[in-house]
Amino acid sequence: MRFLALVIVVFSTLVFCLLGAKVSPYFHLLTGGFLFLSLVGFWDLVQVRHSITRNYPILAHLRFLQEMIRPEIHQYFIESDIDGHPYNRNQRSLIYRRSKNVEDVLPFGTELDVYGRHHEWIDHSMAPHKKSEEAFRISVGGTECQNPYSCSVLNISAMSYGALSPTAIQAMNSGAKKGNFYQCTGEGGLTSYHRKNGGDLVWQIGTGYFGCRNEDGSFSADLFVEHALLDQVKMIEIKISQGAKPGHGGVLPAAKITPEIAAARKVPMGRDCISPPGHTAFSTPRGLCEFIGRLRELSRGKPIGFKLCVGHRTEFLGVCKAMLETEIYPDFITVDGAEGGTGAAPLEFSDAVGTPLKGGLIFVHNALVGCNLRDRIRVAAAGKVASAFAIARNLAIGADWCNAARSFMMSVGCIQAQACHTNRCPVGVATQDPRRYWALNVSNKANRAFHFHRNTMSALAEIVAAAGLDHPRELGPWHICLRGEGTDIKTYDEAYRFLKPGELIDGTDDPAFSSHWQHATPDIFRKDVTAAW
Repeated sequence: MRFLALVIVVFSTLVFCLLGAKVSPYFHLLTGGFLFLSLVGFWDLVQVRHSITRNYPILAHLRFLQEMIRPEIHQYFIESDIDGHPYNRNQRSLIYRRSKNVEDVLPFGTELDVYGRHHEWIDHSMAPHKKSEEAFRISVGGTECQNPYSCSVLNISAMSYGALSPTAIQAMNSGAKKGNFYQCTGEGGLTSYHRKNGGDLVWQIGTGYFGCRNEDGSFSADLFVEHALLDQVKMIEIKISQGAKPGHGGVLPAAKITPEIAAARKVPMGRDCISPPGHTAFSTPRGLCEFIGRLRELSRGKPIGFKLCVGHRTEFLGVCKAMLETEIYPDFITVDGAEGGTGAAPLEFSDAVGTPLKGGLIFVHNALVGCNLRDRIRVAAAGKVASAFAIARNLAIGADWCNAARSFMMSVGCIQAQACHTNRCPVGVATQDPRRYWALNVSNKANRAFHFHRNTMSALAEIVAAAGLDHPRELGPWHICLRGEGTDIKTYDEAYRFLKPGELIDGTDDPAFSSHWQHATPDIFRKDVTAAW
């Protein structure tokens, strides 16, 4: 059916050519028109720039025509994100332009909310600095780490093979190789598609332990060592939860499970692959710290961290207490916002479970500062990171670097058709159907991933320079402004309280922390805190 239009125009060309020869030469006018459409269709099949036209020759041009003639007001259609803040569709245009290496300087491009005003912005300086040519990077690895890693301040967030197609995985990894940034494997395991092009990898281990899993679903140390010691694997990330469906476990619909995926994950065909909601290798905050120490030893000193979407505050503070007691510290913590998510997730979880990124990031940063742990643990942020400003804001309020998922999906061709769970992705990004993912040209899309990263980093350097700074690590909450009600404007350090070093250990009267800290324990994750009320 995808090629029906091409079949029809080719057949029509032959019919009108025959009619022109047998009935009337006037039919050759129609022959010429259909011949042109046939040539367009065959060109669509062989070109590599547009995946959608390779999958839908001729028909896909109707989409491009709609983009050309649509009213300009459509550009300013406002959506609302999970945090209640406006999310402008111009962000999509920004991603596509940077991916295609097209200038992103546009007239009338200011993004406003539904009331015609800015919601948040970065203050500029009257004495701006010269734009830095430095590649902004951050070293990850504490004193217990023998193999620290220098990572970019923007990287590819966790997306599994299975959720994404083989060609999408390869394109992103090739772009990461070219741009010297990393790709997180997602919890679906480390595959040959991740390794084929040699880009840096962060191997994510989820509750299903795919890639290091015994037949009964438990963690396998032997299989872990086999993958962890690969030179291409720079860091290991334990996934506690993810923004799209925290507390639920990963979901790979049955329609997308191929024999290759089933064998790699050791799961049956014909059924949804749903990871357990929680880990079996540990069951307490203290157990998490011990698991981190074990993985660091097995990987011969590579950076080990964990990823979570913030839920019960008491539980995370229990992990902080466990770190202090065991003296085993993660090298990094990835904070995923509830507004994140690129694949299949229950709608209620996407909309109503988990803490949005800004609130979760500030809490984690504060907790680590309050325990005198912030200097030894790096923090990454993920969740709707689509622009240089988003990176600058996240770094200003507590992150050391950012990860992006949907932005890189869009860079390699995603058009947000929302067909990820059906296995019928029209551009070959989120499908395991070889008849569809063949359309995604790895080399072409790798360049787009590279361009998106490079151009976004260049824009970040310009924003940092405009603020009168030389490096994004100099950003603080006082650089980012928030608009409240009416004319009320505050910086983040005025709108939120940031704890002082050691404040939790010394005893805090901050109501956002005091009761949670009192009830936190390293010996159990879930603890009743209703007594505090």
